[in-house]
Amino acid sequence: MHSRVRSQALFAAAKNRMPGGVSSPVRAYKAVGGSPVFVERGAGAWIEDVDGNRYVDYVLSYGPLLVGHAHEKVVAAVQDAAAKGTSFGACTEHESALVDKVQTVMPTIERLRLVNSGTEAVMSALRLARAFTGRDKIVKCAGNYHGHADCLLVQAGSGVATLGLPNCPGVPNSTVKDTLVVPFNDHSAVETVLNQYAGQVAAMIVEPVAGNMGVIPPVDGYLEGLRRITKAHDVLLIFDEVMTGFRVHPGGAQSLFGVTPDLTTLGKVIGGGLPIGAYGGRADIMAWIAPEGPVYQAGTLSGNPVALRAGLATLELGLDEDAWAYTASQTSFLMNELASIATRWSVPMQVNGVGTMFSCFFTDESVTDWGTASTSDADFFAKVFNAMLTCGVNLAPSQYEAWFTSTAHDTAAVTHTLRAFDKALKVAVG
Repeated sequence: MHSRVRSQALFAAAKNRMPGGVSSPVRAYKAVGGSPVFVERGAGAWIEDVDGNRYVDYVLSYGPLLVGHAHEKVVAAVQDAAAKGTSFGACTEHESALVDKVQTVMPTIERLRLVNSGTEAVMSALRLARAFTGRDKIVKCAGNYHGHADCLLVQAGSGVATLGLPNCPGVPNSTVKDTLVVPFNDHSAVETVLNQYAGQVAAMIVEPVAGNMGVIPPVDGYLEGLRRITKAHDVLLIFDEVMTGFRVHPGGAQSLFGVTPDLTTLGKVIGGGLPIGAYGGRADIMAWIAPEGPVYQAGTLSGNPVALRAGLATLELGLDEDAWAYTASQTSFLMNELASIATRWSVPMQVNGVGTMFSCFFTDESVTDWGTASTSDADFFAKVFNAMLTCGVNLAPSQYEAWFTSTAHDTAAVTHTLRAFDKALKVAVG
């Protein structure tokens, strides 16, 4: 492992030009200390920084890269699309092609609108839910992150939790007064809130598998309970599958758990590493969106042709039955071996995961919600993170982010990771 002198110099220069030197807060390494890696290139499961250091990558652009970095077929699709024009602000045939692909694996989505990001998808879905129901209030779970729209920056987990900001300055109280927060994995709390605010709640939005306070699966019966309770109160159920879509199962969490939401938000994988988002669901609800209905939402770059081609190639490759089974199997093996190494070092650690995403929590407690996730030893994680980086493994620089695998995470990459984790725990234990 070489030094990271050039990364450090680039970060110092960036701090004079950009807030905190970054385009997204978690990249600044505030939670783990030190100076961030500046990435030069990626190939398969590996990335290389500007100083020539190579790392097995478990960030994968926070989820989109289901087939790894720079897959030749994804690159070819992007090059072909870009050569024909990067944006038109007009209809293209690949919009319907991507929607068809999504609907094939998520048949509950009867109509889909393409947008530019997960945040935009969620913001639009909530506006639609309020219009359709004629109600103002929404319910979300503590520790679930649904993008940085004002009304959702309340106990939002992920980057907000990493920076120790339970709420966000600049968000008026009037904006969040209609946002009701309940614990994750507690459907009885939802029932209590819906009874208390009977006839006032438009929708409940939830990450069906939490991914922004670390990966936390739903307990048995939780999602089924949400579906039953929301339906009884005529409240729309929105699954935020921006992260879980095609990550926990080829058909998302709704297919894995057999629970049908009214609306679904998507992003990440459907763009294959390029900016994209989408929201959709029941045809009668989606009919309220302009130009078919009165709820306005538009975007010049929505349905960007280059992003569409990247997403289509990624879905074709990553959702192949054999490819998906291989990635899930590698992930399961990795999780089990990481747990065994922690046991050998007498390090308390919980490994939570579903499909091709997982998290390691350094705590004795079973992690089922934000309260238990926050018992994880963040200082110990920071030591592990930095030791892993030195050993050539790149993790997200936050205890509360997921680890992602890809079809490119082969035996060599996994073996390298396990050796690095063993060395990292030796360093962290001291």
